[in-house]
Amino acid sequence: MSDKRQRARVQGSWAKQLPIRPGQPGTAGAVPNSHQQIKSSNQASGSWGCQPHLPSKSFEFLQPTKVIQAIPAEKVIEQAGVHEISHGPSGVSRLRLLPGFLPTEEADWIFSKLLAELPWSQKTNYRQGEAYDEPRLTCWFGELPYTYAHSTMAANAQWHPLLITLRESVEQVSKCRFNSLLCNLYRDGHDSIGWHSDDEASLGAKPTIASLSLGDTRVFSLRKQPLPHQVAKEYHDRGPRINLTFRTIYPEPEGYRPGSKLRLVSKVP
Repeated sequence: MSDKRQRARVQGSWAKQLPIRPGQPGTAGAVPNSHQQIKSSNQASGSWGCQPHLPSKSFEFLQPTKVIQAIPAEKVIEQAGVHEISHGPSGVSRLRLLPGFLPTEEADWIFSKLLAELPWSQKTNYRQGEAYDEPRLTCWFGELPYTYAHSTMAANAQWHPLLITLRESVEQVSKCRFNSLLCNLYRDGHDSIGWHSDDEASLGAKPTIASLSLGDTRVFSLRKQPLPHQVAKEYHDRGPRINLTFRTIYPEPEGYRPGSKLRLVSKVP
């Protein structure tokens, strides 16, 4: 076999080096084969084939120019009274808590009636263009529709008689008038409502909300604007709970401005 044919059959840098004859490629000025190229490259860059070490750049730490807001310590509110929960450019946010707003036996009886007789349904909502079922049951009462999270609840003027009685009691204590009511049924500890703000334009410039809770106890969390409030999931046994949120809906929005909230509870949340 000629040297030319043998070189064509030998492949890879591991192949045996063929002897170089005078006058053939491989003499002075000739291009080395692949084995010679790898060897010379390794010698230039080190035994691991790495590039020569480059000088490291120096970095300087600069303090951030934006003010980092500290997270306030958690505060548990269980005592009756008016509590100032936050201060801001829009004013002071106050929470009025009335534990035992209804006697226990009356509250339990009302809870059973509302649980059995209200038109509960699971609402479909939308987040980033995708539909999902809300993790609770709801129903709406009011002469005007109510829109939140890109979904509208139709007007419903057929108030349950018990709800009318409760609204009158809430209005007498709060000295406020309400023309609508959002009812939420949390069937167990896995039902919840995420962080949100009751600040829809239809609620007016300074909305006041009365929230009446019946049934089992749950943690009702609030955070200062722009961070809103929620009823989070709980991973232990919880019985059903009904929350009645009385609102005032305006046919023509007056603008946007977070306002104070009034919370009335039959049991400590």
